[in-house]
Amino acid sequence: MTAVPVDTLGLAAGTLTTIAFVPQIVRIVRVRHADDLSWWTFGTFALGVALWLVYGLELHAVPIIVANVATLGLALVILVLKWWYRSGGGHDAQAPARDRAH
Repeated sequence: MTAVPVDTLGLAAGTLTTIAFVPQIVRIVRVRHADDLSWWTFGTFALGVALWLVYGLELHAVPIIVANVATLGLALVILVLKWWYRSGGGHDAQAPARDRAH
């Protein structure tokens, strides 16, 4: 494969794996909790993505850089939301019932 199709393939793969986290963020905001998410899992994941980002920067690999900047941002949003709702942020009398449909 030439560089352009390989980069296109990399960007497509990065886009799909990155947007996979958007439904989780929407769910967290909707149900106003993230109790069922593991700190260990998302913390380790965020660290791994940060290392992939450094790797991509060293290689000057645009698809790796773009995908991992976006994925790291979404993973950090999930971690911040988990912390926010765990610390009592965002809870009010109008909060919806927890989502039982996982």
